[in-house]
Amino acid sequence: MTFLAYAVRKAAREYGPAPALVAGRGPLSLSFQQLNASSEAMAARLAVCGLGQGQVAALLLPNSLDYIVAYCALAKIGAVTVGIGAHYTPAERQAMLERARPDVVIGTKELLTGRLPDTQIIPVRQAEDRRELAAGLPILGRERLRTTPKPRSQGEPETIVFTSGTTGLPKGALFGAKQIAAIAETDGLAQPAPMPLLVATGLSHVGFMTKLAGHLLSGNRLHVLPRWRAREALDLICAERIPVIGGVASQVALLLRVSDLGSYDTTHIKALVIGGGPSPAALVRKARETFGAGYSIRYSSTESGGLGTLTALDAPDEELFHTVGRPRKGTEISVRDDEGGELPSGETGEVWIRSASVMSEYWHDPLATRAALLPDGWLRTGDLGLLDGVGCLRLVGRRDDMFIRGGYNVHPQEVEAVLQGHPAVGEVAVVPRPDAVMGQVGVAFVVPSDPGLQPTLEELRLYAGPRLAKHKLPEDLRIVPSLPLTSAQKVDRSALRKRVGP
Repeated sequence: MTFLAYAVRKAAREYGPAPALVAGRGPLSLSFQQLNASSEAMAARLAVCGLGQGQVAALLLPNSLDYIVAYCALAKIGAVTVGIGAHYTPAERQAMLERARPDVVIGTKELLTGRLPDTQIIPVRQAEDRRELAAGLPILGRERLRTTPKPRSQGEPETIVFTSGTTGLPKGALFGAKQIAAIAETDGLAQPAPMPLLVATGLSHVGFMTKLAGHLLSGNRLHVLPRWRAREALDLICAERIPVIGGVASQVALLLRVSDLGSYDTTHIKALVIGGGPSPAALVRKARETFGAGYSIRYSSTESGGLGTLTALDAPDEELFHTVGRPRKGTEISVRDDEGGELPSGETGEVWIRSASVMSEYWHDPLATRAALLPDGWLRTGDLGLLDGVGCLRLVGRRDDMFIRGGYNVHPQEVEAVLQGHPAVGEVAVVPRPDAVMGQVGVAFVVPSDPGLQPTLEELRLYAGPRLAKHKLPEDLRIVPSLPLTSAQKVDRSALRKRVGP
């Protein structure tokens, strides 16, 4: 049995009629019992369509309750689910399908476009009411054949989650029941009681695919928006009195820009738990002051199953503003040199992670798997950082993002962290451009905090000079209205490099 199938059935027994899933603020919703029943019904219908144990099913569905019902149904017949959500571009969806090589594709007609793989296609329509959800999904084919999955080992595949693709084509990280059970156990340790939560990521993101089982076992009520928009998210957070805001730093920044934020009652918000990239110190200060809540920064990756390090809600400012905290329970962090030797605290190298939640492999990519995973369980993240004197991890950038100016290494994230403190800088990203003398120099793309008060290159260099060596200072400045983002809401550095040109 897949771990998700176990979690759906156990949650139905323990939480029964309590609401498990809500489309926005309702009225469409499913209790834990109804989620179990509707996924059972859909599992039977998918079995009639020929889908069975161990087959790979790609979900091309919008953020909706339908997606979750389908994922739970696939888990119940022992299939391997790969989520390919509506927020991806057609080109991204096609690349993921080519990588996944699914046995079947389940999707809406709006998303079943472009060059689809030569495989079974099951078109569906989104459920419009609870009656349709109770039947599984409006799907082609006749019912009804109840299937019982064969016994499985914990190492067997359960879901494939694609990376964000910020450093090239996305890769599919494979997770089995063993990893998903470990993730559920770790997250469950931090939660004393069920709570309402807003799902801040796309449903195909690692923050949902590997963590849904844990939410169900914890009895959480999950609110799902078709698309995350700041005002709609804030309306829901306040109406449902959601105590913890999750997501990425850019979402926090957008919440803080809601024009009438001061008119909302946010006293119920107790914590912001933010990952997916750096949280600038100025953003953390403003969020804590505005919401009167603690702020925790999480560092992880798709490959690590969404687990890594975090800062405590009561961490001192030095830790919160300049580190990504300490390893979570059951997680080991090590900093290594180019030969794999462990570096002492204070020295910069590649961050390695080892835990029970780390992926099994990159799907259909043995070369990339061997490069990332070592036989003793360590995952090479590609991130560069150092462990400080108290055991906190400080990130300085990606190995792939580093560039060399005049023989000296420059890590963009280190430069960005300093520039972000300038009062005229709202957002910043640094990428290299070729230089005939120095080889490469840094270009700072800056979104001003006030469009009417744009910083100059000289001002930024003077500000950063006392904190950064001269070779790290940017030598070109581009003022932009916004930074390009990937589908995973991370800064799209490849798009910025293209703007710089050869």
